[in-house]
Amino acid sequence: MDQRNLIIAIAISIAILIGFQYFGEQFFPAPTPPAKTASTANAPAAKPGASATAPSVVGEAKVAPRAQVLASTPRVAIDTPRLAGSINLIGGRIDDLTLRTYHETTDPKSAEIVLLAPDGSEHPYFLQFGWLAASPNVKVPGPETRWTASGGALTPSHPIDLTWDNGAGLKFTRHIAVDSQYMFTVTDHVTNSGAAAVKLSPYVVDVRKGEPEVSHTYLLHEGPIGVTDGKLHDGSCLFLLGCDPFNYDEMKKHAHVQFPTTGGWFGFTDKYWLTSLIPLQTASVTAELQYGKVGGVDIYQADYIGAAQNVAPGASVTEESRAFAGAKVLNVLEGYESQDGIPNFDRAIDFGWFYWITKPIFLALGFFYKLIGNFGLAILLLTVLIKLVFFPLANKSYRAMSKMKKLQPEMQKLREKYGDDKQKLNQEMMALYKRVGANPMAGCLPIVIQIPVFFSLYKVLYVTIEMRHAPFYGWIHDLSAPDPTSFVNLFGWLPYVPPDVSFLHIGAWPLIMGVTMFLQQKLNPQPPDPIQAKMFMVLPIVFTFMLAQFPAGLVIYWSWNNLLSIAQQWAIMRRSGAA
Repeated sequence: MDQRNLIIAIAISIAILIGFQYFGEQFFPAPTPPAKTASTANAPAAKPGASATAPSVVGEAKVAPRAQVLASTPRVAIDTPRLAGSINLIGGRIDDLTLRTYHETTDPKSAEIVLLAPDGSEHPYFLQFGWLAASPNVKVPGPETRWTASGGALTPSHPIDLTWDNGAGLKFTRHIAVDSQYMFTVTDHVTNSGAAAVKLSPYVVDVRKGEPEVSHTYLLHEGPIGVTDGKLHDGSCLFLLGCDPFNYDEMKKHAHVQFPTTGGWFGFTDKYWLTSLIPLQTASVTAELQYGKVGGVDIYQADYIGAAQNVAPGASVTEESRAFAGAKVLNVLEGYESQDGIPNFDRAIDFGWFYWITKPIFLALGFFYKLIGNFGLAILLLTVLIKLVFFPLANKSYRAMSKMKKLQPEMQKLREKYGDDKQKLNQEMMALYKRVGANPMAGCLPIVIQIPVFFSLYKVLYVTIEMRHAPFYGWIHDLSAPDPTSFVNLFGWLPYVPPDVSFLHIGAWPLIMGVTMFLQQKLNPQPPDPIQAKMFMVLPIVFTFMLAQFPAGLVIYWSWNNLLSIAQQWAIMRRSGAA
């Protein structure tokens, strides 16, 4: 067998599977921590021509603890099965939100995930709704407006009303409702009891301040995201064609970008969390991305503006909008997509280029999880299913490898006979392959066919919130994180914590994977070239060190897949007499 072909296949596998994760961090270092000394206050103001763009943010350098900022303003509580927080009556913002069912660590007693935070705290992140007036003489509610609440907490069964009168004939009412998941519905109503008509444009703003923490890897998009006129914007870059401005770096370059659209959605995505502004899907609006910097603090804003409306004396207008703020749970996103017609809402989860493989793999894992209640066992069942799908191809490959192994004595004789005459040696070896029906490339197939499956499973483990903090058995408490054990302290038996150096954190499952990979190699035809043989001996060690930093679920998959392959290959080779 020509081992060079297999080496090439393995090299390609390493480049695809390892490159993004292992080498990406070298070229995309962790972001600089956000400045601790600055915060900003959002102050949209009505101005001539304001309907052309949403209010941009300005601010001042001032930071206080989150709890202190929350306590300093009047608020209406938010209380749902999934969310806890409050609405700021100063400005009428949704700026305080934690996720009740998600915690910082695997310990259920650890702090809940904080999604939204008020302006003036360390990492402001909030949603704001309002109106822009065509005339600067028309007073509209702003960030300092004190709204009056109808009373009681906002719950799925109890919406609230906020009211404010500008004292010049305009009364503003904001009806806020929330469902049992993560969707807010905001209905703004304006009544004109004055003597003159006014022209108003509704807007909704999603603001986050400070440099967001992102992974800086091509495996995952984090930043502005949305769908305008049916086109998904996920910050992707095409060679020589530039980048979609829907990412933080491009926002800094462009400062202000507009996307006229009918319906759609847009906001900011993190690895597991999403805030999204969702106009009525029949409404024509102007979506915008804006970037600014005040007091050394980066300000990122996604917003949209609705069509201007004339409010005649004695008349009123109503504008409805929705905002999603919560976890990117696939069936929840798909539910909103099907029930409310929100296009491609499931694509808020970055399933990647192999979407057509990655999403089915996740759905299969979810199906198995419902049957057995453990995602680790679901991965083992999925591996068996994948092996069954590729069973005919793998059988053909292993039979070919059996023939190659049986041919090794004759191939060695040919090498001894023809010595350095490479051309004659190749001719005779090809004739030998043809005579016995052996294919030297067939042995590469078991590795090659695993590449898209392996990569897609990695994406599932890396990006889906369902896998976050999903336990297996024993010491694996989070399948989306690396194996926490280390061979240095005998996997926890010694009272010693090794330094935070990656090559020292080789856990039990990566070692199991390396051993199974080594055993599988022993069943393969051994290359007569000593250099090639040494290279193959080193590969299990290389993969052990590299995969030790990968999610434990992926290492478990690879180990179990190796064991199934060993059993299948041994049975075929024994039947053919090559074992």
